[in-house]
Amino acid sequence: VTPEDALRLQKHFDGFSRWSVPSHKKCTVGWSKPHQGLAANLQRYRNSPLMHENVPDIYRPILLCNGVRVPFPPPTKKIKPPRQGTQRMLV
Repeated sequence: VTPEDALRLQKHFDGFSRWSVPSHKKCTVGWSKPHQGLAANLQRYRNSPLMHENVPDIYRPILLCNGVRVPFPPPTKKIKPPRQGTQRMLV
């Protein structure tokens, strides 16, 4: 993905509201700051509590290659469980 691809996607989807189900919500697209790019996001999430075994897969970030899910790089240290207040996510 090039920066131009990202800008084209942002222009197309920012403000999108023609959902297939009734909704007043609008899509908002923005740059990820301060973590921009694949390497920065892999570094951010590989040791994150989101990757703990107790967190359901649906809440974890995923990595895609040519549209196919590939394994996320393994953690470099022991992953701590999520903090208090995340019980709703773990049911």
